[in-house]
Amino acid sequence: MTAPTTPAPTIRTVGELRESGHVHKPLRAEIRDNLLARLRAGEDPWPGLHGFESTVIPQLERALIAGHDVVLLGERGQGKTRLLRTIGGLLDEWTPVIDGSELGEHPFDPITHASRRRALELGDRLPVVWRHRSERYVEKLATPDTSVADLIGDVDPMKVAEGRSLGDPETIHFGLIPRSHRGIVAINELPDLAERIQVAMLNVMEERDIQIRGYVLRLPLDVLVVASANPEDYTNRGRIITPLKDRFGAEIRTHYPTRLEAEVAVIKQEAELVAEVPDHLLEILARFTRNLRESSSVDQRSGVSARFAIAGAETVAAAALHRAAAQGESEPVARVVDLETAVDVLGGKIEFETGEEGRESDILTHLLRTATADTVREHFRGIDFGPLVEAIENGAMVATGEKVTARDFLAGLPVLGESELYEEVAGALGAVSDGERAAAIELGLEGLYLARKVGKDTDGNETIYG
Repeated sequence: MTAPTTPAPTIRTVGELRESGHVHKPLRAEIRDNLLARLRAGEDPWPGLHGFESTVIPQLERALIAGHDVVLLGERGQGKTRLLRTIGGLLDEWTPVIDGSELGEHPFDPITHASRRRALELGDRLPVVWRHRSERYVEKLATPDTSVADLIGDVDPMKVAEGRSLGDPETIHFGLIPRSHRGIVAINELPDLAERIQVAMLNVMEERDIQIRGYVLRLPLDVLVVASANPEDYTNRGRIITPLKDRFGAEIRTHYPTRLEAEVAVIKQEAELVAEVPDHLLEILARFTRNLRESSSVDQRSGVSARFAIAGAETVAAAALHRAAAQGESEPVARVVDLETAVDVLGGKIEFETGEEGRESDILTHLLRTATADTVREHFRGIDFGPLVEAIENGAMVATGEKVTARDFLAGLPVLGESELYEEVAGALGAVSDGERAAAIELGLEGLYLARKVGKDTDGNETIYG
């Protein structure tokens, strides 16, 4: 959630608030009006989300306009949590609340016994504070040990010890959902909630009141409940009880990016890179991830998270920085040789099908090579690598690896006479610096190896094309 972009209003009492002409809106009307205003203005209400433009987002927008609670169904790493958090950006930046109220009630609409009493006693002098929208979005990871007290509330023994009677509603300590009054409560991995906890949510979502032990408090809670779930949990294991499913007005299926460009955009946006990773390497990682999602050797029920490619890009960047530090390079740039480091550490993020034990590394290596070959064909189509192949057939060798700097790699390339092959290859990828040129030419060499036009031998930290 973004930090405040404008200062909070200076109004400090309910009397000043009335004089200002402020209008109290229910939460759903507030979200609806802000969403429609952004759509009319041509603004993107969903910054940072890629690949959902024509599928998930239109469904979500209709659900919010209708005022529905929403559950997102999708495999891991499809951006469900990010999408839920973005809904918070549709709230008003600042909203008034009664100063000191436990549930953050609107000054025009107190709902608890304590706030109503104060409103009657103080009238227009009732103090008002302003809450930023980042404080009106709360998130809870559903775990089996989550209790009714955590989500709904319970009797507070300390308040009873202070002398209040058990029948006094002010002895109640409110849980997460009541405290999210006039805000959004997001529950991640909803099926992991025990069934009795799900039952406790029924009244909150349908009747908008809460039941705690022997108390029935008619609090007109104004909350939007959004949740995420894995469809395997949701449909097969049946761990969301049927009445709770019925309370969600919209069930929306998410998916992985359908276009390669969206996959690359997600990596660029989310990866924290410590060195330059050329676009063609990000494309290889994106294609690699997509190949894994289509492979019959991978358990597609668990999915292949977008975090796989993001972690891969970060690992490749780290390998480049490691080489630069060890070899004295001033500008670290990742190359094809660094992709192997990603395969070494990312295998544990994939669930393979039963029967593939022992073949995991071979599967990953094969799919990475396929992704590399596809990228080579995409960018080097029409370039004649004949002079380089001929030079290698005549005995030239090119060394690369963890201990070979970009400058040493370029210096070790065979001389091709009047051929401008190296310039063509660098130009095809927009390579300018030595590191970028080395990365581009190394991609060409790897493409020749995958096309079986040159050989490759890897020994420890050094790889020889020859």
